Amino acid sequence: MSYEMIALFMFASMMLMLFTGQRVFGAIGAVAAIAALALWGTGGSDIPFASAMKLLKWYPLLTLTMFIFMGYLLSESRIADDLYQMFHVWMGSVSGGLAIGTIGLMVLISAMNGLSVAGMAIGATIALPELLRRNYDKRMVTGVIQAGSSLGILVPPSVVLVLYAMIARQPVGQLWLAGVVPGLMMAALFIGYIFIRCRIQPELGPVLPKEDRDIPLAEKLRLLRAALLPIGIFAAMMVPFVNGWTSLVESSAIGAMTAFLAAVLKGRMTRAVFETSVRQTLGISCMFMWIILAALGFGAVFDGLGAVRAIDNLFTEQLGLNPWMILILMQLSFILMGTFLDDTAMLVIVAPLYVPLVRELGFDLIWYGVLYTITTQIAYMTPPFGYNLFLMRAMAPPEVTLRDIYGSILPFVFVMVLALAVIMMFPQIALWLPETVYAK
Repeated sequence: MSYEMIALFMFASMMLMLFTGQRVFGAIGAVAAIAALALWGTGGSDIPFASAMKLLKWYPLLTLTMFIFMGYLLSESRIADDLYQMFHVWMGSVSGGLAIGTIGLMVLISAMNGLSVAGMAIGATIALPELLRRNYDKRMVTGVIQAGSSLGILVPPSVVLVLYAMIARQPVGQLWLAGVVPGLMMAALFIGYIFIRCRIQPELGPVLPKEDRDIPLAEKLRLLRAALLPIGIFAAMMVPFVNGWTSLVESSAIGAMTAFLAAVLKGRMTRAVFETSVRQTLGISCMFMWIILAALGFGAVFDGLGAVRAIDNLFTEQLGLNPWMILILMQLSFILMGTFLDDTAMLVIVAPLYVPLVRELGFDLIWYGVLYTITTQIAYMTPPFGYNLFLMRAMAPPEVTLRDIYGSILPFVFVMVLALAVIMMFPQIALWLPETVYAK
């Protein structure tokens, strides 16, 4: 059997195991270990062992735990409640203002947490009931929350970009900076769409009643200070790192410590909050470690087979596809896989194949990391089987049907596809900031 057929058989076996409901790390790791033993005999056992040793010596892996802990501390201590109250007061006089404020809330939550699921949970529990109570259109608001949560894996400190950096062996700091401008651009496009749509159809996002807007200026300014806390935490973490004063791990520790102190100073650091944050952090960190371990082992077998060069030869020489056509096909495959996998699983499955292939095709891996994050979020929200659609249905009240959720997301998917196309045509949108900062 040729190496190309072996690689194809490995990939097909892994996908078959995933369809049977096996855990992601178990499916990937088992296929890698069995293939290594079958190809190289008892010496193949060195591959998973070497991958485990590499993982345990991977000092930057501590950043995952720190950022996840920081996000759960801020979420469990209800600091997001204060943020939404601030947006409620300041944006209520604008048609669609609360929906616009929800996008702003999601941007700040992303800067605190780095996980799209956390943004979705906060938006569905805090913003959604309030928006529905204020007679906002249910299709509009469910779309807003799903679209806003997509910023969680793009705006730093994105946990998924940290994972991509480890698998693709790219600098985390550059990936974070590469996600800033595209993330803010997508947020601005969402806000522009909401504003224009609500100006054309005011009934979708009515202005708050006058009695709700008559709030003393002193109270408004007090609420405005709520936004300074997450901004301060983000600055305390990122400024030393960008200026080279601290390493990535040290900056993540600063972020976690600052979040802990903020919760203590606001009087919200209870035993229950601390215990829940630690338990959730431990569970997710262990999940990521198992997934990375499986990905490293699978990638090592793929590298040993020379599968990447064989696939590159298939696309470019035998099929005659140019690099851009191959890249677009890769992005479409993400949308297909997004119907039944989450972003982490997609990355781990295709990283051993796609990352080296992108390098072979001559594309920038930092830029590709941004394309990956946007495409996986599009896949999450694309009917009929988008992962986020069913997550939204589980969190929404009974009056919001699955049909409403399907209808709500399509305009935002079009906006995200537009943003993706713009970044593909103009790579400097993603690369300008990291190039500027790291050139100093």
